[in-house]
Amino acid sequence: MFNNNVILARDELGREAVLTGRGLGFQRKPGQDVDTAMVARRYVLAQNAESIGEVMAAIPLERIALIERTFRAAARELGTTVPSSTIVAVVDHVNQAMERVAAGIVMDYPLRAEAAHLHPHELHLAERMVAELNRAQEIQLPDGEAVALALHLFTAAIGAPSTQEAVAQSRLIRQIMDLLVSTYGDDLDIESVNAARFIAHLRYFLARARTNQVEDGIAVTVARVLRRDRPRAYQVALRVKELLELRLGLTVSDDETAYLTMHVARLEAGIGRT
Repeated sequence: MFNNNVILARDELGREAVLTGRGLGFQRKPGQDVDTAMVARRYVLAQNAESIGEVMAAIPLERIALIERTFRAAARELGTTVPSSTIVAVVDHVNQAMERVAAGIVMDYPLRAEAAHLHPHELHLAERMVAELNRAQEIQLPDGEAVALALHLFTAAIGAPSTQEAVAQSRLIRQIMDLLVSTYGDDLDIESVNAARFIAHLRYFLARARTNQVEDGIAVTVARVLRRDRPRAYQVALRVKELLELRLGLTVSDDETAYLTMHVARLEAGIGRT
């Protein structure tokens, strides 16, 4: 038990879980059953449950509930589920951000331009989340916190185990877009709908790669036509394939290479090249 409101317990499957609820631990002793009617939140964690419980015990219950509610609502709009580890990371991050504001400490978020380009939907949802958090409390988070929350949403969307890995994958997408710009020059419109579709495809590829899911196969004849009729796009797609394999340590299939070729070909068409 950490305090009257946060305890460490084992669930019916024997897994360690951090439970929160007002008065949940009051006059309880180790080994006693928990009154499940008093449990407000349950966080089943793969590791470090005790240290995470200590972190959660230092945060007011109302704040935990507010942060979790707003983040889960944003994640639902992305069509993704949120594991306990991500919720805990977000609660801890936002709580620290609130404490920095209270102490007059200002943080700089240099990734805003990158987030706006690569993760516009997540950033929009994160901005709404900041606004909702600010409406519900006296402490006012700065607008820049939306960047960090957008990265947490991106982490959930691609199933990454941490924001650090999500940032690394975001930078990988940035590298790929930079490769295209260096190949086609300033005539390539990276703000176009086709560029946005390509970025979305890369994001879904990263999510599939984490779970070893394979994209539905593209017809062999279509792949052959792409290699014949869009030779430059195919060569660029091979460079993207090599970069993905180098950074991720996996093999990109021929089907996936064909999809990459299709997206690059669309971008080529946008600048009048064939």
